[in-house]
Amino acid sequence: MSALTLASVPEDATALEAAEARHARTAGELTGRVALLTTAAAGDPSAAEKSRVGLVAFCDRELLPHAAAEEVTLYPVARALPDARLLIVSLVAEHRCLTALVDALRSAATPADAAADARVLQVLFEEHTAKDNGLVLPLLAMAPGVSLATLLADLHARIGQDLSADSIHPTTNTTNTSKKDESVNDEKTGGCGGVCGCDGADEAPVPELDVRGVPHSLRHATVFGALDAVPAGSAMVLIAPHDPLPLLAQIEDRNPGTFSVEYLERGPESWRLRLSHR
Repeated sequence: MSALTLASVPEDATALEAAEARHARTAGELTGRVALLTTAAAGDPSAAEKSRVGLVAFCDRELLPHAAAEEVTLYPVARALPDARLLIVSLVAEHRCLTALVDALRSAATPADAAADARVLQVLFEEHTAKDNGLVLPLLAMAPGVSLATLLADLHARIGQDLSADSIHPTTNTTNTSKKDESVNDEKTGGCGGVCGCDGADEAPVPELDVRGVPHSLRHATVFGALDAVPAGSAMVLIAPHDPLPLLAQIEDRNPGTFSVEYLERGPESWRLRLSHR
């Protein structure tokens, strides 16, 4: 069923599609960040800590503000609709769970704990977003006398989403922590960050992101989210089901000259590429 079929007016159909696209991008970025944290937790505590700090910052500026804005814009209107009250009550409860998981991730004692909390956070967010997309937004779009476009404009205004995610940077504390961790990593790898090809004995393992099992609609956003978590002087190995030339072009357009690309494997079952943050 198309968005136009679900919505009572074309403006709401456009707003519905835009909201679903934003949810997909956020879910993809979350997936990428969780994947890097999970792989780093298995063998590189320093990289895992950087990924944890970056993931918490991402949640603080994206997930949690969006959840809070939903509760004062979309949810009160949806709750007043017939048969929607219990749905909204359950979604608000899920917001509390998401907040608790971010707090657990914020104070995780070990990389393994952080990876476990992050994975639960990812699964819950995906389930929560599916309900928003499949139930709440269509209900509002079809409701007589309700303007979904106006509600979403109010939501975006409350959380400053007129600014693109690409223009939002981590907080000062996060940046300082990353710089500290990078200096430690430089000491271990002779200042190359483990990606210059010097074959140093202390080179840290490079985390891998396998997107072959990621839904196609989330794949590019997943890679972007993962790359946002790769600090300068570090790298990530991307595993794709085909030669990702369009994706590489988007990465270059998004961050000109930031990432170098080295093919490690060229099919036929998979393509493996090392993306190094200069």
